[in-house]
Order: sequence, then structure tokens, then C-alpha cells
Amino acid sequence: MSPLESARAVRAAMPEGGLFQEKEWRIAPAPFLLPDGLAPELDKLGYRLMLFLRACDQLYRQSVKGRQPTWVADLLDAGKPPELLAFQRECGLAGDIPRVIRPDLVLTEDGFTIAEIDSVPGGIGLTAWLNKTYAGLGFDVLGGADGMLRGFSEILPGGDIVVSEEAATYRPEMEWLAGELNATSPQWRVVDGSARDDWQQRIYRFFELFDLANVPASSGIMDGVRSRSIEVTPPFKPALEEKLWFALFWLKPLEDFWRRELSERAFLALQKVIPYTWLVDPAPLPRHAVLPRLEAHSWDEVAKFSQKRRNFILKVSGFSERAWGSRGVVVASDLPQKEWQTELESALAAFPSQPHILQVFHTGRLFDAEYWLPENAYLQKMRGRVRLCPYFFVGEKTTQLGGALATICPDDKKLLHGMRDAILVPVA
Repeated sequence: MSPLESARAVRAAMPEGGLFQEKEWRIAPAPFLLPDGLAPELDKLGYRLMLFLRACDQLYRQSVKGRQPTWVADLLDAGKPPELLAFQRECGLAGDIPRVIRPDLVLTEDGFTIAEIDSVPGGIGLTAWLNKTYAGLGFDVLGGADGMLRGFSEILPGGDIVVSEEAATYRPEMEWLAGELNATSPQWRVVDGSARDDWQQRIYRFFELFDLANVPASSGIMDGVRSRSIEVTPPFKPALEEKLWFALFWLKPLEDFWRRELSERAFLALQKVIPYTWLVDPAPLPRHAVLPRLEAHSWDEVAKFSQKRRNFILKVSGFSERAWGSRGVVVASDLPQKEWQTELESALAAFPSQPHILQVFHTGRLFDAEYWLPENAYLQKMRGRVRLCPYFFVGEKTTQLGGALATICPDDKKLLHGMRDAILVPVA
């Protein structure tokens, strides 16, 4: 096929109901090719992130028991309902981490940086469909034609995929995924967040924990976990869904813990890809102290930084409707001085119930790409930056890379996410 014919074939293969509710994207004629040397690093990253999340869980639990600084648990518990905190501490969930790990990677000139880790990721069904479709056109996609399907079925061999009303945009891709899995082993169903009494033994939770009040099914699911009749992933652990873990990773008082739990090799490897992150904590500093790397004695000084010095992202840590989909994210260097000061002051004021983080901003590397729109009879060129989302399926001691989704955004966009004028394509 010519590139144009390939793009048209991808469009023709689109499921009748689509994959995202009322969402479109630009179609590429071929997968995104990984830069040299990146594929082996992705393979290693999955295992390292599994170690990282298990260490996060361990740190939280030890903090609750007073074996690590108690302020760690206090930070992670801020703003959460008491019943949910009690559940994550007492329901035999020790050691449980999400069985699907998706880091959001920004490709840079010298490799990649991890913008964040999504524990309730969208795009599983979409990436599975993209891999199958482009592999059918002869491309050697990462994970293979069925890597996403195999990975998902191995971590949960049958069960219910619960999609809340807030996550309804992603319901079509989950229905497609369940349909493909049921073609060989009819054990999957996609259900909404309504209460029911016929749960299967295994559940994939596709709703955010901040939204529990709007998911009537949640109380019944939690009862099933208590009675050991239901297994759920991602687990009901709001502590693991906070972005402030990256700030805790860089805190000097916790360095020995991270080195011990991760291993020296994994710790140093993660230091290279986790951007330096600060907790936006309004507590005053001693007279002789400064905020590390900022060389400022207070956040008031940071609020007065010039645009040139503000190479940061400010974002809410978690447990909020603003904590996903690039909501609640501020590019500090884009704001006039007064607006930047207002945003930082607002984040500081929210600290007791809604912690925020400040993160070093890494500019994405530029790539040339082609795409096709159905109304055109030709391919168009685009210069863009890439967010790479590999999907790792977590076993007891290993991780499996099922595939990866590349979102190529126009070069004038600083926040890289799915949008109408982005290219969504599998990785090869």
C-alpha cells in the first residue's frame, strides 16, 4: 500500500461505534518509530515503575505505623474521606498496586522524562485496536498485534470493567476491548457505575476515587473486597494516585528509603527520568535554609521569579476532578507575573486539603509526522512533540509491555495530550 492507502485503510477499519465518545484524531499512515536505543529502556522502565509503586505503598504503610515519618501519610491523606482512608489501611490491600501501569513520557533530545504515572489510564482499548490494525497492514508494532489483549487478559482472566459516567468518553474503547477478549473466552462485560448484586469475581475499576459519591456501585464493590469475594484493580488506594510521589522521591530525608527499596541501580535510573519536583508547602523555612535548586528562601520569592526563571509546571496532586486530562495544570512561564503569583498563592492556600506540586518542565523534542483527514485526497505534514504512553501489565514479579500509544501534538502546544489536532498512532 501507499502511505495514503494505509491511512485510508486505518480509517476504514474503525469500529462502527468509534473508540472514544465524540472524540476524533488525525490518522497517520504508519506507526511512530522509536528513536534509536529507546526500546530497551522502555522494557526496563516497566519493572522499575513496578518497584517504585510497591515502594510507595510500603512507605505509606510504614508512615501510618510510625516506622517512617508520619508526615508522609498526613500529606497523602489530605482531603480524603475518612471511610476511604480506613478502607485502604485495613482491607488486606498491603502490597497491592495497579495491574496496569501507564507512565506519560515526554520524548526529549536525550531520551525521555516521565510527566506522571496514570494508575487509571485511558487508551487501553484504543492502543489494542491501533496495534491490531497497523500490524494487519504489515507494520512491526511494539508488543505485537495482540500484545495489549494478551497483557490485559493475563492480569485479569475475565471479569467486569466498570466505567463511571465521568469516564463515559472511554466506554467505547472498553466495549471494543471486551468484544475482542470475548471472541476467544467470553468472560468479560462492560458495566456502568450502577449498584448491582451479580458482580463477577474480578473487576477492572475505570473510575476515579474522587468520584466515588457518583458511583453507586462502589460501596458494593468495596464490600466484596472486604469479604474476599471480589478482586479489584486498580485497588482502592487513593494514596497511590497522588502526583506528589515524585516530590517525595526527591526529598533528602527519604533518600535512604528509596535506595533500599528500589535497589541502587533502579534508584539512579529513575533519577534520570523523574523530573525534579517540589511539594508546594507553605511551611516557613529556617532562616538559613532555601528551597532546593530554586535557591529561594520562600515561595513569595518564587512568585516573583521572572518568566525566564519559571521553567515549571504547577499542578494539583490528586483526588480532584482537575487532576486528570491536563486539567489543573499551569505552565508557569506562559503566565504574566500577576497571574503566576495568583496561581502559586492559590496552590499554597489549598495545601491543607489539596496539595499541589511544582515540577521542572522539559521541552519535548520535535519530530516530523504525516497525517490524513478524510476530507483530503492527500497527506499533510506536521511538526510536533510526542507524548509516549507505554502500557505495562504487572504480574507477581515481572511486567509485560503490551504496546505503546504515541500522541503527536502540534509544535505550538506545550501540554501534550489527546486533542482534535493531535495524531494518535501506535509505536514501532
